[in-house]
Amino acid sequence: MVIVVVTVLLGVLLGALFLIPRQLKSDPSKKSQLYANAKASKLYAKAEVSFHNKRTDCWIIIKDKVYDVTSYVEEHPGGDAILAHAGDDSTEGFYGPQHATRVFDMIDDFYIGDLEKI
Repeated sequence: MVIVVVTVLLGVLLGALFLIPRQLKSDPSKKSQLYANAKASKLYAKAEVSFHNKRTDCWIIIKDKVYDVTSYVEEHPGGDAILAHAGDDSTEGFYGPQHATRVFDMIDDFYIGDLEKI
């Protein structure tokens, strides 16, 4: 009897380990949308973003979303390339061939708000 209970519990746990990550991977856009919506969305004017254009204060815009990547500048594998568009739109560079797919998951951690529509 004990063996049956233990076997069933292990089966449920292993099933959960395989199914839960699979659901998150099946639609990564849902994951980033949920994360972005969970944070209070603040609006930033492009002029305001432009002040954050240095190594010690680096914001970037990607697809009309604003990210504070200051804490990542020193870790950036491409060195100072991240500073090329600091305080400005980095969409083109962000989606360039040099970035591994993991960067698309990482960027959500730096989201601070949306770009104000003019």
